[in-house]
Parts: sequence; C-alpha cells; structure tokens
Amino acid sequence: MTRTTVEMPVRSLVEHLRIRAAACARRYVLGIAGPPGAGKSTLSKSIRDELNIRAGVPIAEIAPMDGFHLPNAALRATGDVERKGEPHTFDVNGYLDTLRRLRDTPIGEPVPWPTFDRAIEEPTQAGVVFDGHEIAITEGNYLLLDDRESSSWCRVRPLLDEVWYLDVDRDVIAQRLIRRHIRGGRSADAARIKVRDSDLPNADLIAGTRQRADLVLRQREGRYYTADA
Repeated sequence: MTRTTVEMPVRSLVEHLRIRAAACARRYVLGIAGPPGAGKSTLSKSIRDELNIRAGVPIAEIAPMDGFHLPNAALRATGDVERKGEPHTFDVNGYLDTLRRLRDTPIGEPVPWPTFDRAIEEPTQAGVVFDGHEIAITEGNYLLLDDRESSSWCRVRPLLDEVWYLDVDRDVIAQRLIRRHIRGGRSADAARIKVRDSDLPNADLIAGTRQRADLVLRQREGRYYTADA
C-alpha cells in the first residue's frame, strides 16, 4: 500500500520548478506521469497557471502526450479501436521527435505541439504553440516505460529534466474512467468493458514504472502529498 507523507502545496512545487528552470540553459522539460484518470491534466494546469501568474507573463505551457494518439482511421484499419490508449496506439516516434525539438529549440522560436480533442476523440495538429515559454510540462501515461516494456518509449525519459508520478488507487481509476467513457458516448456496459479489458491493464503496466520517478505524489481532498515510490 502506498503511504502519503508530507504535504506538497502547488506553490512549493512551482518554486522548485522556478529554481531548476533558472539554472537550465535551454527550455526546462518536466514530465508528469501516471495512469489514466490519475488527474495528470489537472495537476499540469495548476502548475502551469501558478507559474504564469507568478511570472506575470506566460513562461510555461503544457505539451500533452495525448496529442500523439493515432487517428481513429488508423486504429480502425488495424482493428485497434477498442485498444485505444495502449502504448502501441500512439505515434511514439512523432512524440519523441517533437519532444526533442521542443527541448532543444531556442526559446523564442515557435514549436507547434498537437493536442487531443476529447469531444471527437482525435488529435488536433498544432493545438498549442511554444515560443517564449521557458518551461514545458509534458504529461502522459508512458513517460517512464523502460526497455523491458517498450523499445521506443524508453527513449522518452532521457529527454526529460525530471519526472513526477501521480499515484491513485486502482478502484478510483476505474470509477473515473467509466464516467469518462460514458461522457464520451459509450453505454455503461461498454464503458465497464473498456476499463476492465484495456484501461486497468494499462494502469497496472504504468504502476510498475512509479519507482523511476523523481517524485511520487498523491492527491487527497484537493491537496498534494509526497508518497513512497
């Protein structure tokens, strides 16, 4: 069982990032990993918004891994629609190439990044554009997969300056994802099957990467706490 320990307010996480980024000669890249339904997007937005408020100008933006979902047409062609969200249903090489470009392009030069539209379950090309942003927050499930699990995803971690893992109980994941799939148009039965057959096995795979994170966090009642890896 994972044990929560010290509270880590968003302001403390942000101050840590500001110090680390100030010492970096290029754009600083933070990864936020964790299973689907953990709340990665919520944490990422909180960190981004607080960084920008403190700076008074947009110095941080989010680079979601979900922008590299393969299009539905490609998944239908391979019979993988019901497996959408599993490691092989992403354009991992496209993610790696764009992440490397985001990291190494001089600040001030534009770098487009795709986002993901949950209303239509499709990626949106150039959904966000980085230019003067000093900090990029890339959030996604598979940032910490290693060679044993994937020969391509293992190349992500070396491109990240640090990675936080957002942990959550398995039953909470299931409840959140069932609700998400129902909002996306699935029936309750179809949502439960999707979670049982695809999402929870993914969550188990991702849970095995937790010990590779620089920091493990858990959310409780709207607050974040450090947790054992």
